[in-house]
Amino acid sequence: MPDKKLIIPKEIVCSDSKRQILKNHFIEIAGDKIVNIGIIEDSIIKNFSGQVVHANNLTVVPGFIQTHIHLCQTLFRGLADDLELLDWLQLKIFPFENAHSKSSLKASVRLGLNELICGGTTTILDMGTLRHQEVIFEELINSKIRAFAGKCMMDINDLFPNFKSSTKEEINSTYQLAKFFHKKTDKIKYGFAPRFVLSCSEDLLKETTEMMMDFDGSLIHTHASENKKEIQEVRKMHGVENIEYFNSINMLGPKTVLAHGIHLNDNEINIIKNKNVKISHCPSSNLKLASGIANIPRYLKEGINVSLGADGAPCNNELNIFTEMKLAALIQKPFHGSTSMNAETIFRMATIDAAEALGLRDEIGSIEIGKKADLVFLNLNDSSLPLDVDERNIYSTIVYSASKNNVVNVMIGGEWIVKNNSSLIYDQAELISFGKEELIKLISRV
Repeated sequence: MPDKKLIIPKEIVCSDSKRQILKNHFIEIAGDKIVNIGIIEDSIIKNFSGQVVHANNLTVVPGFIQTHIHLCQTLFRGLADDLELLDWLQLKIFPFENAHSKSSLKASVRLGLNELICGGTTTILDMGTLRHQEVIFEELINSKIRAFAGKCMMDINDLFPNFKSSTKEEINSTYQLAKFFHKKTDKIKYGFAPRFVLSCSEDLLKETTEMMMDFDGSLIHTHASENKKEIQEVRKMHGVENIEYFNSINMLGPKTVLAHGIHLNDNEINIIKNKNVKISHCPSSNLKLASGIANIPRYLKEGINVSLGADGAPCNNELNIFTEMKLAALIQKPFHGSTSMNAETIFRMATIDAAEALGLRDEIGSIEIGKKADLVFLNLNDSSLPLDVDERNIYSTIVYSASKNNVVNVMIGGEWIVKNNSSLIYDQAELISFGKEELIKLISRV
């Protein structure tokens, strides 16, 4: 018999096609799935044979989904400030990633996963690093999070030549990792991750795209058009714009997720639209690295799928979906007007639209019967939050006013991962101690 739970919350923000906000309703869970949603009645509670969870003061929302993360970089938080992208990579990130041992990578990934899950993120698309990718997969599995992940592929690196490997080695090692870890559990899938045009040969990009097709349910995940200097270098290499180059080698399609997509011309936007490519918008990273502001309102108007990601901790200093939601709304308003990027649009970008980007719309992203029980419980009864009882104001409260501090409980696949503001996976003092120890060793190796 599957483990059964009956959740009785203050309200349920479904993020479904009907955009329902349900009060006086329960959520019934069996195993890892939602099996019923209905009106609360005393007889239902009395006769329920499983665990009854009274969460009468809590708002339940779908688990948040971030579609661009670098767990390998969490250990470098605060060590790469006030630099533009290519300098940031050359002077800080590539040397740090190159210095990772299995142990320091483990510390970095654990710190990132703890922060993400405790902040309400239940699914991620992670870009790994050049070496020791198996460590990242092992930690993902141990954390119980839902994830796509893959080795960061690089066979060119003019910025930091020691941090790359041969095309053949990149292809072979990636194939073996995908073969072993893709669908290793029901929560883990492979995301093929060539870093960006400047670090990948054409052969590597083409072969990776072909390899992805051998793994049903996988996707390809890369950076694109993040920085103007990056784009200038792409023009020098290939004579076309970033997206135009990807299109010329048949790399783009519904299973392609492009991080950033800030500096796109009209032709590139049309390509992305027609190929059903997904954009992962990372507003805090784009601001801190001075990369620019993507024209997200236009992308949405064109019907392009846009989701959110925090990127890596060294380029925004936190992995916080609430920060990304708020910034995604605010940074557009001076250019597109106060009514652009309303709170509900942003909330859906962090839930159901992100699920669509990952090909998981039928499994996660909304609270509906038959979907996975990935749930976040928010305490929105706070003196610093709006007191308006109008249910439609809930999106404003979550996007503009709430923070990760309002996350009380987190459930992934019907299993409690965070209870009463405390992780059931990680010991916080141990994370800090292990992280400090490994950071000192890593810096000595750089």
